[in-house]
Amino acid sequence: MSELRHLDFRHVYRTELTPVSFLTRSAYVFPAKTAVVHGARRYTYAQLEERVHRLASGLRRAGLEKLDRVAFLCPNIPAMLEAHYGVPAAGGVLVAINIRLNGEEIGYILRHSGAKFLFVDAEFEPSVKPLDLAGLTVVRVDDTGAAGDPYEDFLAAGSPAPVESWLKDEEELLAINYTSGTTGRPKGVMYSHRGAWVNAIGEVLETAMSFDARYLWTLPMFHCNGWCFTWGVTAVGGTHVCLRKVESARIWDMIDTEGITHYNGAPTVHIGVINDPKAHTLARPVTVTVAGAPPSPTLLARLKELGFRPVHVYGLTETYGPHTVCAWHEEWNALPNDEQARLAARQGQGYALFDLVRVVDPGMKDVPKDAQTLGEVVMRGNNAAMGYFEQREATAEAFRGGWFHSGDIAVWHPDGYIELRDRKKDIIISGGENISTIEVEQTVAKHPAVLECAVVAVPDEKWGERPKAFVTLKPGRKATEQEVIEFCRQHIAHFKCPAAVEFCDLPKTSTGKVQKFVLRDKEWKGREKRIN
Repeated sequence: MSELRHLDFRHVYRTELTPVSFLTRSAYVFPAKTAVVHGARRYTYAQLEERVHRLASGLRRAGLEKLDRVAFLCPNIPAMLEAHYGVPAAGGVLVAINIRLNGEEIGYILRHSGAKFLFVDAEFEPSVKPLDLAGLTVVRVDDTGAAGDPYEDFLAAGSPAPVESWLKDEEELLAINYTSGTTGRPKGVMYSHRGAWVNAIGEVLETAMSFDARYLWTLPMFHCNGWCFTWGVTAVGGTHVCLRKVESARIWDMIDTEGITHYNGAPTVHIGVINDPKAHTLARPVTVTVAGAPPSPTLLARLKELGFRPVHVYGLTETYGPHTVCAWHEEWNALPNDEQARLAARQGQGYALFDLVRVVDPGMKDVPKDAQTLGEVVMRGNNAAMGYFEQREATAEAFRGGWFHSGDIAVWHPDGYIELRDRKKDIIISGGENISTIEVEQTVAKHPAVLECAVVAVPDEKWGERPKAFVTLKPGRKATEQEVIEFCRQHIAHFKCPAAVEFCDLPKTSTGKVQKFVLRDKEWKGREKRIN
């Protein structure tokens, strides 16, 4: 027996972790089960696997070599889902591009990633028409599912048999996801096969997803590969329900007609859902994951009132999407509803499969767990990205000391949960006092006429800077600037209250995150904004 302890049989029985294996397994076990729903189109798991095989073999036939980058510019349609399996199965690297970007931004990503292939949905083809695409194999996706669609013809020319796997190491590059680039050129965050596999299972575990899951694609698949739900739903043999465009009324239709059990989105997506004219109390619970920006207690409380089960998570592109979850404690059920919502609005702690997060001072020492001392959130674990593609210095800076530095400012509660206070660049320093824009936003959101809001710093001759609230009102509701300010004065210290309120539609990213830099730049035009 002592000799056996020194033997290593892993090279004999171990296989490399890759999320592609989830489809292989589900197609084998559930071949006749519906895997994908897209309007009137339905694909079983056997059909989805065949389409993926055809995509992979088609890429090989078209000249793809190992680790060649394959870009997809598509909304949440079957082709985009198939890319998450077909590209890595072929040995390529998936580059899923944000459909909201302009031609110049798309061109930069294509050049920087060194993409050899581009699959582009017909709706977004005008964005790439002016670009120099010499050297790229370009395939248009008409999203018809029928012959004559260039994408369908590309699949038809491929083989229904699986291609030989080129994967030799689970740490090989699987995907490159580009950040929003709000403070400069976007960075390409590198995901490995192993990291995607682990994160996908983490999502399944934390959202209690099982065989009967019917997942609605409100979250863009191009965003962190759909937080790895592109693979997680398949891992449990669930059903992917595609949605080209996010519309709250359409979400309600799908919940009622397609038996949706899960969907994900930023707070603004959920705000639209709960305020839609079609909103009603659910006949059965729907698990909704909330992330992308800190949700207000008001939003979380309203979701629960309608019968949704909100799961508050937090993460970044560099952590494959969500990294922490505000795991619910049974004893919280006995608390008043407003207290439950306040606790649920915290970002919580690391997933069961990931390392616990820390809140640290500039010297990397843990801040006190007093719910008051500010520090930076740092993370590490199996879902920490491989770094930034072709950007060694940026990688070294972001992952210094063996931890990913999020740039998010938080406090650490006595129970070990963290709660975000702001991004470093968003903290308002007014007369030497720190003001959390999140705290102000959550206060404004309590006003019965407010649909959503964003708070940024604006110049102030006396205090240096003061908070300003940009507010969108609920349809048919009215409020004045002074009413909103006075409402805030009833709930938080006066120095934290907005000095001004502007009623408008908020600029947002494709994932529903408010683009605060747009608001901030407008207010600080011609003046220097201090970043701390």
